[in-house]
Amino acid sequence: MDLGIKGKRALVCASSKGLGLGCARALAEAGVNLVMNARGAEALEASAAAIRADYGVDVVTVAADVTTEEGRARLLATANDVDILVNNAGGPPPGKWTDWEREDFIKALDANMLTPIALIKALVPGMMERGWGRVVNITSQSVKAPIAVLGLSNSARAGLTGYVAGTSRQVAGKGVTINNMLPGIHATDRAISLDTGVSEAQGISMEEARAQRCAGIPAGRYGTREEFGATCAFLCSQHAGFIVGQNILLDGGGVNATL
Repeated sequence: MDLGIKGKRALVCASSKGLGLGCARALAEAGVNLVMNARGAEALEASAAAIRADYGVDVVTVAADVTTEEGRARLLATANDVDILVNNAGGPPPGKWTDWEREDFIKALDANMLTPIALIKALVPGMMERGWGRVVNITSQSVKAPIAVLGLSNSARAGLTGYVAGTSRQVAGKGVTINNMLPGIHATDRAISLDTGVSEAQGISMEEARAQRCAGIPAGRYGTREEFGATCAFLCSQHAGFIVGQNILLDGGGVNATL
């Protein structure tokens, strides 16, 4: 399918690896030029070089911590005119409700709620003026079904979801859509981190920890960054203009809910 976005320009945050990289590669395959961002310059440059070689699109890199004001300023200096924004940032660490203090919540909110909101506020007005734009926020399946050990993530991402629910309906008339992608367990570094936590807490091997978590996924496996990226590219396509303010689960059926 021709997604109809060849020649558009996208900012993909946290895109040196994992789900962000999956989104960047899928957009590049559709002919979208990229601004790629991550904190680590080495991994970012390697991923950008591979995309240039594979798809022949223009790729600009900005190594910066997007959760800081200084990092966002550097990023927006390069990406102030993008047509597509993919918001993404690593999730806060797992733990118990008794572990977290105010400072922990502030840090989680900065990374997973306030940073995407700041980028939306900075970039969506230009999209509205041009009459077309796409915003995709990578959140979590925990928005639909809270995960006890991820209380910081549950809280911050639920806040972003509420913001998007209202904002998306205010900008849709100008040709701009905002939607959220809710990943379950995917084969990324984040999954390795969480599997390690299960392994250490239960005194089992990494293989056993992974098998235990796969058993709770009806699809029987972890997701891939490629299929996640393909869904992102579709939401950013010309064909998705009537999808507004939605929360798209990509969890292999892990969330057991009718709606």
